[in-house]
Amino acid sequence: MRVRILFFGQLKEIVGAAEETAELPENASLEDVFARYSRRFAKFAEFRPSIAASVNQEYADARTVLANGDEIAFLPPVSGGQHETDIFGLVREPIDKHKIAESLKAPEDGALVVFDGFVRNSFKGRQTLYLEYEAYEQMALEKIREIGAQMHQRYAIRRVAIVHRLGRLEIGETSVLIAVASAHRAAAFDACRYAIDTLKRTVPIWKKEFFVGGAVWAEGERILEEAISRPDESEV
Repeated sequence: MRVRILFFGQLKEIVGAAEETAELPENASLEDVFARYSRRFAKFAEFRPSIAASVNQEYADARTVLANGDEIAFLPPVSGGQHETDIFGLVREPIDKHKIAESLKAPEDGALVVFDGFVRNSFKGRQTLYLEYEAYEQMALEKIREIGAQMHQRYAIRRVAIVHRLGRLEIGETSVLIAVASAHRAAAFDACRYAIDTLKRTVPIWKKEFFVGGAVWAEGERILEEAISRPDESEV
């Protein structure tokens, strides 16, 4: 079947065209079209968490099955896309907390809330020597970006940083840093809490605790249904 695909804003520049036609197999879904352009354009894949889509001028779920002659539109957020000045990362070197936090601040802000999650010296009554974090890195970074996009949709905030460290961490070293800049403190506090709680439930990162004479994988939270649903279906 053949469909017409429209691109707007920055997506038009990424693809290099305002519209294209595409031949798709029968029963192809909107997600198949997302995947098609994500493979062709790395920047398109980066924007994926913040892209909305419509089919025949109606907003549509990625699972929507398409029909011959459908008109698909890919739409960046009306504010101009996921905030390019947000900071998302998985790193293996120490996280520079002060530098990241200070880089978010601007004259129009009145609040900066920072969550600094760091390695403690004990676990279930045993003395911890060090930790190791591992991740399904490509998926983890995509999920972190999704959380950032959700934060902007839910709260009146301006900039976000979410950085998680991988590999070996010593006692006292930062494992995850979340910082939120906004005009008012309430939005920054709420968004920061939302970010760490959602990260712990949905991002594929695992922690191993090392002790004298042994090691154990920390029991995390079961990945919830919200992790595999559309971002706007999860609860605040």
